[in-house]
Amino acid sequence: MPKVVAQGKLIECENKANLRKVLLKNGVDLHNGGSQVINCRGIGSCGTCAVKVEGEVSAANWRDLTRRSLPPHSPTSDLRLACQTQVLGDVKVTKFDGFWGQGSEIVWTPEG
Repeated sequence: MPKVVAQGKLIECENKANLRKVLLKNGVDLHNGGSQVINCRGIGSCGTCAVKVEGEVSAANWRDLTRRSLPPHSPTSDLRLACQTQVLGDVKVTKFDGFWGQGSEIVWTPEG
């Protein structure tokens, strides 16, 4: 079973599990500020669940690529939308500041 490390938590999940669902189910603060209330609930249109993911995950699909190509995101950043990402192996997740998680300051790391 793949392991996800995020905000100081070690989480085991099924292969191909949706990263957003895994994080939220395990109490990880995936959304910053008001985006906890105002987000698309996982359909890939808002971009507020953007995180840096290190490890084995699915390739970015068209929704992920399209949303991250629009401001305030950048297609050249190394962020992924958690709602559009499947966990395929062990991963480490980092969250950045900003309403969409697009900032430069780290909110939390894999370790906490």
